[in-house]
Amino acid sequence: MLVVTLYVYTFLGEFILLYPVYTLLFIDTGLSVAETSSLFVIWSVTGMVLEVPSGAWADAVSRRLILCLGPLLAGLGYALWLTFPSYWAFALGFVLWGAEGALVSGAYEALAYEELERRGEQGRYATVMGRATSVGLVANAAAIGLAVPVFAAGGYLAIGAASVLACVLCAATALALPEHRTRGGTDGGYLAILKAGIREARTDRGVLNALLLVSFVTAIWGALEEYVPFLGAETGVAKTAIPLLILVVWIGATAGGLLSGAAQRLPARWYALTIGLAALAMAAGAISGHPAGFLLIAVAFGAFQLTGVVADVRLQERITGAARATVTSVAGLGVNLVTLAVYVTYGAASSHLSHGMTFALLVLPYVAIAVLAAPKTRGQ
Repeated sequence: MLVVTLYVYTFLGEFILLYPVYTLLFIDTGLSVAETSSLFVIWSVTGMVLEVPSGAWADAVSRRLILCLGPLLAGLGYALWLTFPSYWAFALGFVLWGAEGALVSGAYEALAYEELERRGEQGRYATVMGRATSVGLVANAAAIGLAVPVFAAGGYLAIGAASVLACVLCAATALALPEHRTRGGTDGGYLAILKAGIREARTDRGVLNALLLVSFVTAIWGALEEYVPFLGAETGVAKTAIPLLILVVWIGATAGGLLSGAAQRLPARWYALTIGLAALAMAAGAISGHPAGFLLIAVAFGAFQLTGVVADVRLQERITGAARATVTSVAGLGVNLVTLAVYVTYGAASSHLSHGMTFALLVLPYVAIAVLAAPKTRGQ
């Protein structure tokens, strides 16, 4: 039941009907673009500040409890948006939403890996996490599709109620997750766990290299995904066709998640080659300026999804201490920082370059990652 429960938890966590319409709620409430942008900043900063401390809390207390608390905070935030629609209610909601992301990040991976390890099934971790990622993408797409008729029938109230319900069900699902912790996982208290996790992330070269790999491989394409609609518009297709191009990319990313299990034991040479070829495919598809180029972008997104899951597997395999959620949260912080850097760079570059060229520019780090990930000696 562990794996099924993880999938249900992931689905409910992403099945939030508010996602595609909350910007409209802000506009209808009278928020300016600057105010809306400030809310995104509040959300990002909250997640970054709480990422590592919440991971240590999960290690010191209970990962299952943390996974239950996270969705409840997000649901409370959504309820505030609908009950008291105003800038400060939206800001508080984003703080709660950011806290939810920080709580779940690290605790989810740590619980999944250690419970599989306890059963002697840690070799399934890549398959489980890859499929969980794909389940999340399906849930997100389903929420987008269902949001239209629900919004037409009941407006923001119906959308909000459905989103809060999904959060409550997600929290209840967390309580069904098994958790078998050794006593050593809680010895020393919160501060001791926090220090131990940070020390392992900083001083263990194998863990540090895996942390950096997870941060960069996962964050760059994840941030670029937000700009895919702009890239689609640049091809000159009708606005009604842009969702179809986004769907192509979404299918590619989903396929990458489903193939992660088979790729778990990729030799270092092939792993590095996959990253490098994906970067070339992304650049070629983006620069082409043609809708057919989105097939290459979909392949690239699938490859990046796959290599990101494999990077997480290698990180989990190298963590040896009791502070697994803390160390994994350090990787989450790295993802947030790199994502923010991509957003800033994209905003600066896109005022001088086409969206296609900006995409190509921002996948250049993947070439460097591929070189660094390649084996340094014969036979690796």
